[in-house]
Amino acid sequence: MSVWKQALVEGKKQVSLGSRTFAVRKTAKRGLLQIDFEAAGQELRGLEQNPDTKSRWAQLARKGAKVMQFLSGGRYLAVVVDGKITHYTRKE
Repeated sequence: MSVWKQALVEGKKQVSLGSRTFAVRKTAKRGLLQIDFEAAGQELRGLEQNPDTKSRWAQLARKGAKVMQFLSGGRYLAVVVDGKITHYTRKE
């Protein structure tokens, strides 16, 4: 939640987590915000939602919501929309 808030709400160029800082970059193709960071020993990536896709998250982003997806190892773990987190569950 802190990464989402610092990057999308506060517009910071660096995100602080504890004593560490992580750069907020823009993706080459779409210019979306992206942060690679570590939390609880896990490598994570926060990625601003592309509003040009057909997903429900993109629809919210088009309406002005602050949407960021969180991934680890190429798998989506959670999404934060205007301060509300939704965890993805793996279907067995």
